[in-house]
Amino acid sequence: MAKKTSSVLNLVAWLTGVIVSLAVGFGMVGGTLTLPTWLGGSVVAMIAGWIVVITTLLSVVLALMKQ
Repeated sequence: MAKKTSSVLNLVAWLTGVIVSLAVGFGMVGGTLTLPTWLGGSVVAMIAGWIVVITTLLSVVLALMKQ
């Protein structure tokens, strides 16, 4: 029973991480989340947002292939 509960909690934690990563990535791409100008401003935030989105989707695909 403990092993099954642990795997369910691991799935919930992983899914939460994926949802948060995609929300932050799309927020950076769309301009809702930006960086200060001394860190590159909205252009760097948009590039970083796309990197977050692509790597998150890639990790989801790889995790599903592993199953």
